[in-house]
Amino acid sequence: MQKRVLVIENYNLSHYGVVGRALEDAGIQSDIRQMWAGAPLPEMSDGFDGLVVLGGEQSAVDDEKHPYLPALANLMAEFGAQSKAVLGICLGSQLLARAHGGQNLIGAAPEFGWQTVHLTEEGQRDPVLSSVTESFPIFQWHDDTFTLPADAVHLATNTTATNQCFRIGRASYGMQFHFEANRSLVETWNKAFSSVIERKAPDWLADYEHHAATAGVHADVAGMAIAKAWVGMI
Repeated sequence: MQKRVLVIENYNLSHYGVVGRALEDAGIQSDIRQMWAGAPLPEMSDGFDGLVVLGGEQSAVDDEKHPYLPALANLMAEFGAQSKAVLGICLGSQLLARAHGGQNLIGAAPEFGWQTVHLTEEGQRDPVLSSVTESFPIFQWHDDTFTLPADAVHLATNTTATNQCFRIGRASYGMQFHFEANRSLVETWNKAFSSVIERKAPDWLADYEHHAATAGVHADVAGMAIAKAWVGMI
């Protein structure tokens, strides 16, 4: 029977990028729910073999504006309790931390562009993060961060956001960085959110080609390696 993964889009253009390619290559079906367009959220993990929760402009505790967030956090915990693979990216990582008792820290770690992330000793031994080098550039776009849940394994860090990646249980991964965003997806964001980017990083668009040809190339390789390794956990 073909495996099936639930994919949660929290914001328009929050595409799953190389994760989608890795799922397709593995013959796994994606059931994409666009929460920003009012799609229904399943109550249980039944019928799914894995869960991907993508990023968005909202915070992980913005329940008043986005009342589905508590249910989504609970669903992430339920998938994990069933030992099903969970992947939270950016906002998704913050929701995974919330789901397991971590504290969301709003506006505490603004970071943008391709930045270097370093694996911890646990990260170097992890079945997913060991697919990349000890340090690697990867795309970042966030303001918030979180404290690690008590039962989390700390896998990656950098100077801006200490908790760049963690694992809970067998295969629940929270990744603050946007490893799903290859250069093609970043260029889509450049065009769609140019005014926002100009305010956040005034030199980014002007210097983009240089960064894309250097850090962006290495980030694409790292992102695909992580995607394939996580899909292997399903």
